[in-house]
Amino acid sequence: MRLLGTISADRPLLVVAVQEEAAHLGDHLPVLLTGIGKVNAASALATVLARGPHPSEVVNLGTAGALRPGWEGTHTVTQVIQHDLDTPTLYALTGRTYGAPLVVGKGGDGPVLATGDLFVSDPAARDRLAEHADLVDMEGYAVATVAHRAGLPVRLVKHVSDEAGDNAGHTWRESVDDCARHLADWLHGQGW
Repeated sequence: MRLLGTISADRPLLVVAVQEEAAHLGDHLPVLLTGIGKVNAASALATVLARGPHPSEVVNLGTAGALRPGWEGTHTVTQVIQHDLDTPTLYALTGRTYGAPLVVGKGGDGPVLATGDLFVSDPAARDRLAEHADLVDMEGYAVATVAHRAGLPVRLVKHVSDEAGDNAGHTWRESVDDCARHLADWLHGQGW
């Protein structure tokens, strides 16, 4: 975990997993580098929010795998799910729901993001996830959960880096810098 810059109530906090994804963001807004995965993302964001002050909103920028052919570009997610938590079984065991889908941003008809600690590079896993989501990442659900619990608005903005198939790891390494440029372009388009 590394916080670059200073959090203040009048501007957003950018939450990014790794430096490669933040390479072109500049230094005009605070950036929290969390590390990869749900635990790293949740613990890093919870730590900085507990210290205060709170930002005006939390914006999670990062790469995502496409779960369907033809998905590319930058997307603002409207709903996020966990794909590696067996919510139905846990409900059957406890009578309580853990890991319910979360509406993020302004909601609406945008893409659904599936978050899990598994880097999806298997076509069978990709096809299974495509039944419920459009994109896959490793931090979005955790960031959204912490922001919601802190009462903060949250946006998840993802740029497609690969097709979550056999070659996903190789493709991510080759495309991450271009993805980081697109994420920076999106950010600057917001007037920040």
